[in-house]
Amino acid sequence: MPREWGGKPGAVMGFGCMFRELAVFAVLVTIMATSVAAQAKPGCQSNCGNISIPYPFGTANGCNISSHFFIRCNTTLNPPKAFLGHSDIEVLDISLDGSLRFSYNYLMGHDCYNSSGRSLYPELLFLFSKFTISHTRNKFTAIGCDTIAYIEAFFEPDSSHRISKKNFSTGCLTFCGDAGDVINGSCSGIGCCQTAIPQGLKVFHFNFSSPRNHSHVLSFNPCSYGFLVEDGAYKFHASDLWDKNFGKNNYPVILDWTIGNQTCEQAKMDPKNYACKQNSDCIDPENGPGYLCKCNPGFQGNPYLSYGCRDIDECETQKPCYEFATCHNTPGSYNCSCPEWFEGDGRKNGTGCRPIFKPQDRESFPILVVTLGIGLSIGLLFLVAGLWWFYKRLQRRKYIKLKQKLFERNGGLLFQKKMSSNQGGLDKAKLFSSKELEIATDQFNGNRILGCGGQGMVYKGMLSDGRIVAVKKSKTINEGYLEQFINEIFILSQIDHRNIVKLLGCCLETEVPLLVYEFIPNGTLSHLIHDQNEEYPRSWDIRLRIATEIASAISYLHSSASIPIYHRDIKSSNILLDEKFRAKVSDFGTSRSISIDQTHLTTQVLGTFGYLDPEYFQSSQFTEKSDVYSFGVVIVELLTGKMAISTFGLQERRGLVSYFMLSMEENHLLDIVDAQIWKDGQKDEVVAVAQLAKRCLNLDGRYRPTMKEVAMELERLRTRQGDCIPIDDQLKQVEVVVRKSAESWDFTSFSTEHYPNCSMTSTSESDVHPLMLESSFVQDL
Repeated sequence: MPREWGGKPGAVMGFGCMFRELAVFAVLVTIMATSVAAQAKPGCQSNCGNISIPYPFGTANGCNISSHFFIRCNTTLNPPKAFLGHSDIEVLDISLDGSLRFSYNYLMGHDCYNSSGRSLYPELLFLFSKFTISHTRNKFTAIGCDTIAYIEAFFEPDSSHRISKKNFSTGCLTFCGDAGDVINGSCSGIGCCQTAIPQGLKVFHFNFSSPRNHSHVLSFNPCSYGFLVEDGAYKFHASDLWDKNFGKNNYPVILDWTIGNQTCEQAKMDPKNYACKQNSDCIDPENGPGYLCKCNPGFQGNPYLSYGCRDIDECETQKPCYEFATCHNTPGSYNCSCPEWFEGDGRKNGTGCRPIFKPQDRESFPILVVTLGIGLSIGLLFLVAGLWWFYKRLQRRKYIKLKQKLFERNGGLLFQKKMSSNQGGLDKAKLFSSKELEIATDQFNGNRILGCGGQGMVYKGMLSDGRIVAVKKSKTINEGYLEQFINEIFILSQIDHRNIVKLLGCCLETEVPLLVYEFIPNGTLSHLIHDQNEEYPRSWDIRLRIATEIASAISYLHSSASIPIYHRDIKSSNILLDEKFRAKVSDFGTSRSISIDQTHLTTQVLGTFGYLDPEYFQSSQFTEKSDVYSFGVVIVELLTGKMAISTFGLQERRGLVSYFMLSMEENHLLDIVDAQIWKDGQKDEVVAVAQLAKRCLNLDGRYRPTMKEVAMELERLRTRQGDCIPIDDQLKQVEVVVRKSAESWDFTSFSTEHYPNCSMTSTSESDVHPLMLESSFVQDL
C-alpha cells in the first residue's frame, strides 16, 4: 500500500509522512487505428461506473493477472468509482497501450509561510513500488511568486525501504513583484513554471525554498506549491496564487504499467507465465522494467486474453482493393485478385489492375476500343434521352398541377359549377387555356401591348381560328371577391350591344385572370379628339353620332341589361372606335353589377382625374348619376376638343369642367367650343348638346338626367326635322341649372401628363388629400 514519507531523506515522520504504494490502469482505446471495446476476463466485471476494466486488471481474485492489478470498485458512490487496490487513488482511465490515468488528493507539495517568515509544512516524499511515472506525458509544475521548487528523484528503493543513493533533481523557479505581473494561462516563470521529469521515476519528493520567505508577496501569495500533472491538464490562473484551498486540488497523472520485471526475451523463455496470447507479440517498453503485449498487424482486441486478438476484416473496413478487383480477407491480412484479362496485385496502394495484352490481341485491340466506344456512346445517348424525357414529363406534371391550382384559386370550380348548371349565358363565355392565349399573344410580347390602365395591361392577339382579340391581363384579385368576379364575367358576357366591347371569355389558369375581348382597331376616342392627325374625321356629325352611341351603350348597362351595371370609369380613353369609327364602350375593370332594388353602391373611391363625380368623392356612394357625370365630361371633350385637365389662358392648368361651366354661366360658349364644330355643325344642335352636358355636370346628382333620358335627347337631336332656332336666341336661353354652388371650379395647381397608352387613375379613399387642392374641392375630378 502506498505510503507518504516526510522530513529529510532517510527520516520517517508521523503526521504528514507516509509511504503510498501506487498502481494505476487505463481503458483499451485503439489498436491498428480501429476502435474496439476493452475486454475483461470472461465472467469478470468489465466496467466500474464509466471506467472500463480490461484484463490484466480486474475487480476480484482470478480476474486480474496479479495483486498489483487489482481494482476496487466502490459501488456506494453514484456513479461507482474505481480505485487502485484498497487505496484512495482514483483510477480515471486504463489503456492497453501501457498507460493508466489517475488522480490523488495528496499528490501535491506545500511550502507556506506566516508573518514571521516560518515555513508551516515540511516536504513530502512519495513512493511507487510497481508502476512508473510517465516522463513523456507528465510535467512538474510549481506555483508561487517567491519560489524555487524542484523534484528530487530516487530511481530504486532498497530492500529495507531506504532511499537509494542514485538520485536526480530537476526543477524551476518563479517570481513576480505583484499580482498585476501575472498572465493567466502562462507558465513561463512569472507566478508559474513547468519542467520535464526524468525517465524511470518511482520514488520522489518535492523541495522548496524562498529567497525572501515570501515576505514581499505574503499579502497575495503566502504559499508555494509543487505537483505532477498530465501535460496540458492544468491551466494557470492568477487566483491560484492566493487561493487558500489550492493545495486541496488534485490533477490527473499518467503512470506507465508493464507485466512483471522481465524483458520480452526472458519472458518468452517461460511459456507458462508468458502473458501474450495468440496473434500477439511482446514489446519492451521505454519506461521501466517488464514488457507489454500488442496484437499483430491485421488483428485487434485484448492481447492478454486467449484469442483476445481478433482478425480485422480489411475488405469491409478499409476497402483496400482496386475498383475492379475482388477482396479476400485472410487471417491478419487480405488479398486482392484482378478480374480475367487483367494483371497486378489489385491493391489501391499497389500496382492495381492492368489489361493483359497478348501478341495476337494487339491487332484486334483498336477494333475492340472503337466497338466499346460506339456502344458506350449509344448507351449514353439513350441514357441522356431517357433522362430528358423523364425531366420534361416531370416538368409537365408540375405545370399541370400549377395550372390546376391557379384555376381553383381564380374561381375555376365556381365557373365549372355554373357550366354544369347552365347558368348565366354560358354558351357565350368561353374558357380559354393559358397556352392558347400565350400562342395568341406571342408569349405576351411587349410589341403586342395595346395599352395599360389602372386595372391591367391589354395585348393584341390572334386566336387559332384567325379572330383578332384583345387580351387583358388583370392585376391581382382579392380571393374574397372571386365569386363576385366570376359572376361578373358571366354578367358581362351576356351583354349584347353594338356599342359595347364584347367579352368573349376568360382564362383562369394563370397567376392573374385573363379576359378576352373582341379587338377594336381604330384606337380610342381620346386619340380621335386630341391627336394632331389630319386623317381623323372630327366633323360635328361624327362627334354627335359617337356621343349618341356612347349614351345608348351606358343607358343599356343601366336599364336594359339583365342586371343593372355601373361602369364607374367612363372616359374618352375607355371609348374604342371600330373600323367605321363607331363607339364601343370598354374597360369594365372597375364596373359593378347591383341588384335591381339597389340605388347606390358604397365602395372605395375609384376613378380618373377629371372624370370623377364630386358627389361620389364626398360620400363614397356610387349611383347611376355618377356615370352620368363622367359622360358629361366626355361630351365637353367632344365639344371643345380639349382634355379633361387642360391648359387655358396663360399656360394655366385647370379642369375642363370648371372652365366649361364658367363659360356657360357667362354666355361665352363660343370661346370654348372647337372652331371646326362652328364651321360645319348646326349651331342649335351644338348649343343643345352643351346644355345637355351642363345638366349632366350638375353638382347635385338628383338634378342630373338619367342615361336613358340623355340617350333619347341625343337621338332626338340626330333625327330632328324642322327649322332651327337662331343661334343668338339659343345662347340667350341658356339657363344655369346648377342647383348647388361649387366652392371652387378652378383647378390651378394640378400638374399631370397625358399618357397615350396608360391612363392615370385614383384609388385613394374618400379622405385622401391629393384630391383636395388649395383647400378647395376639386369639382372636375
